[in-house]
Amino acid sequence: MRRKPISLGKIELDQPLMTASGTAGYGAEFADYLPLRSLGAVVTKSVAHFEWPGNRAPRLQPTTAGMLNSVGLQGSGVDQFIDHDLPALERVGAKIVPSVWGHSVDDYRLVTARLAEVADRIAAIEVNLSCPNLGGDHTMFAHDAELAAQIIEQCEKFGVPLWAKLSPNTDRLVEIARRVTSAGSQALTLINTVFGMAIDTNTGRPSLGNGRGGLSGPAIRPIAVRCIYDVRAALPEAKIIGVGGVVDAESAVELMMAGADAVQVGTATFADPKAPAKILAELNRWADARGISDWSQVTSAAHRV
Repeated sequence: MRRKPISLGKIELDQPLMTASGTAGYGAEFADYLPLRSLGAVVTKSVAHFEWPGNRAPRLQPTTAGMLNSVGLQGSGVDQFIDHDLPALERVGAKIVPSVWGHSVDDYRLVTARLAEVADRIAAIEVNLSCPNLGGDHTMFAHDAELAAQIIEQCEKFGVPLWAKLSPNTDRLVEIARRVTSAGSQALTLINTVFGMAIDTNTGRPSLGNGRGGLSGPAIRPIAVRCIYDVRAALPEAKIIGVGGVVDAESAVELMMAGADAVQVGTATFADPKAPAKILAELNRWADARGISDWSQVTSAAHRV
């Protein structure tokens, strides 16, 4: 059954499932495993306007129901992305959503300005706000409503649709979601990873080279559900992209029923690079079996009971 496209502000997705930033490289690496054009969009690894080495190894640590990562946003910068990664994604017909990051408000402005030069080749920009403000007090942007709004305001001037990716590690999530929406973000990506840490019991030292890391995978899905539900209740008109522990159709539906208009698949791709395509096929079979003709019938269902 063909369903209505999903509206996320100024853009539409043919399918409600995407890759999650940071878990599928810059996207084209997965073209050998699944038809990227079949997904709603490919959200790339975050890029800055500068090259960045990332954190020291080890960077990944498996957990009981997911993993900890402390990659530290390693990357060659936006120019490399535009010259090499963007053309590779275009060749496979993907709908492209670059993710951006920075250490200051101006860093975000500069990388967005560069991507605005190729605005006709991308669908939107996901603004990864879960980065420390190294130009100020090291507060994470996604934990500060005013700083987060400033970034969106500066980036919105370039006219490219923006999605603000927010952190669950704050009790101000609803306030911050409201501020970035007012500042011009056309959608909210909920959630980023949860702060975590692991200790090597043989050495007594942290398992990750950077000490702390971000927990992802099925372990954080209940947190994602709660965050999405709370933001949807407070902002009934907002467009929400759910991410956190999606491993099958049921977990994708749970995020949608909490309030997500679309979902992203992240950590599951580490175990199976074909996971996004498999989950999307399963999700469409689920909808067909229930006569779902419009994904809005599923979105926010938990708020209508």
